[in-house]
Amino acid sequence: MAVREIRLFGDPVLRAVSAPIDVIDEGVRALVTDLVDTVELPGRAGVAAPQIGVALRAFSYNIDGDIGYVLNPMLAEVRGEPQPVGEGCLSVPGLWHDALRHPWARVTGIDLDGNDIVLEGDGLLAQALQHETDHLDGMLYLSRLSPADRKTAMREVRESSWF
Repeated sequence: MAVREIRLFGDPVLRAVSAPIDVIDEGVRALVTDLVDTVELPGRAGVAAPQIGVALRAFSYNIDGDIGYVLNPMLAEVRGEPQPVGEGCLSVPGLWHDALRHPWARVTGIDLDGNDIVLEGDGLLAQALQHETDHLDGMLYLSRLSPADRKTAMREVRESSWF
């Protein structure tokens, strides 16, 4: 359908806990199309519904050319001690900081037909699964930074041209 505009830090939808999808209707189908269209742009690993202004539990992903989506995703399991990993966010453009992420993650959810989906892996996929489910819980990656890095990041936000 359309590549949607990304909501930026400060938009209240990014801090709200997203509602579960109870009925898969044409609106949800259109949302999935927009999420996939929006994540297909170069340099994007994931887009959560709140980032395009919709407070529903859904996200799309684009990891090494594997593009998909999941509805009602839940972070079901993580493995390994959290490690600092370089991370950015479309909703906080231009910033790149080390966020604490587990090296392996599993997300469960459903597709548009109500079938179970399981996404699991390490590396960028694990990072994206954690990042996108955080969005659905109203959390930005800035909350995963060390106190010193968070202070630096917030200064960078305040000084940015988009804020």
